[in-house]
Amino acid sequence: MMRFTKAQLAAYFVAGTQDMVDHRNLPDVLEKAIKGGITAFQYREKGPNALQGDAKRQMGEQLRNICSQAGIPFFVDDDVLLAQQLHADGVHVGQSDEAIARVIETVPDMIIGYSCHTLKQVTLANELAAIDYIGSGPIFPTISKDDADPAVGVAGLTQLVVQAKVPIVAIGGITLANLEKVKETGVAGAAVISLLTRASDIEKTAQTLKRTFSD
Repeated sequence: MMRFTKAQLAAYFVAGTQDMVDHRNLPDVLEKAIKGGITAFQYREKGPNALQGDAKRQMGEQLRNICSQAGIPFFVDDDVLLAQQLHADGVHVGQSDEAIARVIETVPDMIIGYSCHTLKQVTLANELAAIDYIGSGPIFPTISKDDADPAVGVAGLTQLVVQAKVPIVAIGGITLANLEKVKETGVAGAAVISLLTRASDIEKTAQTLKRTFSD
């Protein structure tokens, strides 16, 4: 397993098979995004059309191998058991997912990301020594999550960054047009779904994402 570094959050790609459009396949999209320079990948298989059981695990194995060969961290969203089965580098959990205390106890050696959308949630997360980073959003309205919280906006995100004791990666409604505004909040990077899954040029878009937060 990799050790956590803030730089891993710069260009953080999140996706599952349910996010694929135009007959694209996830392993191919991931490989193109890696060529463009993404710094981390999170396997988030959720929703009515998501893979289940063995199919989900087999896809995860394929994606894990691609990330391993590229030397970037591989995360699993909201499934500690699957993360263990795939020997993932990390796991990401939300406020309504598995209890964060149990996750910390179960996989203390993994990189642990935690979704926080309010100042109160960030304050509570500050008391959890094992949290490596926080995912905050949506920053702007998003089409990628049906159950997304209300958008926090750039001003709200800036407050969360100031409050947090660990790096924050922004997520939700992030486009090439608003990347610079997101960067100005002081976040470590941007986590994106549709920005890459729907990009006409995945590699070039990933390059822009990484360059924005690596400068």
